[in-house]
Amino acid sequence: MKTLFACASALALLATAEAARAQSVPEVSYNLSVASDYVFRGISQTDDRAALQGGVDIAVSGFYAGGWASTMDFGDETDAEVDIYGGYTTRIAGFDVDVGAVLYLYVGKPAGADYDYVELKAAASRDVGPVNLGVTTYYTTNFFGVDDEAFYYEANSAFAISPSLTASGAVGHQTLDVSDDYTTWNVGLTYAFPKLISIDMRYHDTDTAGPLSEERFVGMVSLAF
Repeated sequence: MKTLFACASALALLATAEAARAQSVPEVSYNLSVASDYVFRGISQTDDRAALQGGVDIAVSGFYAGGWASTMDFGDETDAEVDIYGGYTTRIAGFDVDVGAVLYLYVGKPAGADYDYVELKAAASRDVGPVNLGVTTYYTTNFFGVDDEAFYYEANSAFAISPSLTASGAVGHQTLDVSDDYTTWNVGLTYAFPKLISIDMRYHDTDTAGPLSEERFVGMVSLAF
């Protein structure tokens, strides 16, 4: 009996060690997409033109880091946006929690332009039946070189209509200390094909004036691997 108990204990320890080892192995993923417009918080970043985007992510034991880039068109020399980010995800009381930071860099920006900035992020989400509900907050002390302190609050949800088709939407509010605050929202459908390809069709709008913040439909084809 002691021998059986010792063997069972050894097997349990071996399984625990193997699980810990598996969790400590970094997971790397890549993504590439083509969009009819790059919309950030309800505002076009490409002057209503198409964008090529792509990124890479690495995750290990709850920690993650990554980089993402998109073509840009601000009407000046700016060619691209490059985001560098990192953070930590965990589960608390049934909620998936994500805390991290994002560094926004702008390639080819005009001399003297102070577009680059950093945002802190905190998010939580939870599945309620087939629906995922979430909230996210971003904070920065230097928003795009124009505003100092700025917050962005968002409530979002996603509903799995089928294993391949998901409906999702979000409502966000951007607070600014120099420019006017505004609210933005979007709703759309995402269809995931069996071989890593997905298509997203989405409607965006805001309550602020301007040709780049008017309502628009955006289509995107993505490849994730």
